[in-house]
Amino acid sequence: MIWNTSKECMSREQMRELQGKRLQKLVVYVYHNVPFYRRKMQEMDLSPDDIRGIDDIVKLPFTTKQDLRDNYPYGLMAAPPSEVVRVHASSGTTGNPTIVGYTRRDLSIWSEVMARSLSAYGVTREDTFSVSYGYGLFTGGLGAHYGVENLGATVIPASTGNTEKHVRLIRDLHITGIACTPSYALYLAEVVERMGIDKSELDLRIGAFGAEPWTENMRREIQERLGLKGYNIYGLSEIMGPGVSYECQEQHGSHINEDHFYPEIIDPETLCPLPAGVQGELVFTTLTKEGMPLLRYRTKDLTSLMPGTCPCGRTNVRMTPIMGRSDDMLIIRGINVFPSQVESVILGMKEFEPRYMLVVDRRGNLDTLEVQVEVRRDFFTDDIGAMLGLKKRLSDKLKSVLSISADVKLMEPNSIARSEGKSQRVIDKRVLV
Repeated sequence: MIWNTSKECMSREQMRELQGKRLQKLVVYVYHNVPFYRRKMQEMDLSPDDIRGIDDIVKLPFTTKQDLRDNYPYGLMAAPPSEVVRVHASSGTTGNPTIVGYTRRDLSIWSEVMARSLSAYGVTREDTFSVSYGYGLFTGGLGAHYGVENLGATVIPASTGNTEKHVRLIRDLHITGIACTPSYALYLAEVVERMGIDKSELDLRIGAFGAEPWTENMRREIQERLGLKGYNIYGLSEIMGPGVSYECQEQHGSHINEDHFYPEIIDPETLCPLPAGVQGELVFTTLTKEGMPLLRYRTKDLTSLMPGTCPCGRTNVRMTPIMGRSDDMLIIRGINVFPSQVESVILGMKEFEPRYMLVVDRRGNLDTLEVQVEVRRDFFTDDIGAMLGLKKRLSDKLKSVLSISADVKLMEPNSIARSEGKSQRVIDKRVLV
């Protein structure tokens, strides 16, 4: 089912005309309401009148995550506080979260694009849908929640944790759909099997999976073990949250809601635009956002835009699965983690050398993070109690900054390998095949 035929099946000429009009309006809006953008445009000798259509988007400045950090907390907000009805946040490298504000219209658009996504998966008003992303400042939970409600299906706000109870609810409430990370879906399958429940006892038929990278092999395993059909959903809090793009039942590329989020692919080194079919860094402009609109936001995600049409009938451009990142950010259990976050915690504790290693793995279908750190010679001791206390203090501080638990491994002085070149700080053992 197509939720919004007029927008999802619009001709390319009509879409570009709509995008151009919305871009013109957006540029005027941010020029007059966001000093950061006004200053950037003035430095480029650029005025809103210079933007006459969507092709002129290349004249506009890029926005980076560093810009969001530098303007923390509300420096990039365009709407006045009286019109901001919700705030979400994502993690940053310094401990300061990236703050994103939403007006009532923003939330309405978010619910709309989520309803489009869910409809593409085959969700209807007759379905009961479990939202098993985390609720709170993370956009996944509430983003999916209001999308399900907008579509008219029944939402179960399961969130995360207590997986055995969740499995019982899936069985007893005849839940037909679930939104969660793909790694949690695999863990859910393990728990189902451990509880002695056969997948034939469940009514699951649709899975909306995102917030972390996954592969076709993972998709096949999830589908086989849970007896459903799994679809990718993509988003990021700076742009909106989940629902920026979505797979249809063809499961071949994710349709971008490009009437709201204009995509570009650029070379991350030269910043020059790349043609369809060529992999590069994904850039988005929020054409209709009111609370915190962004011009040409560099996502750091590496993908390509797919040429050609989709058999499903939707004409919105598709993107290929995310193939990696152009920075050092890790996505662990749906949470953005930067090595520099770990470094800032370690450098803030006198007991440690500035020598550390992050080891990321996937055990039992869940991502794990081990932080190996050298203890300074003056503090390294055979006193087990003292070392356990030090380990706990570091673990607690890391969790408060990263928002996920890490397994801390205290290392002897000079035990972590040195390098004369660029130090390797991360070992990612996850095999995505």
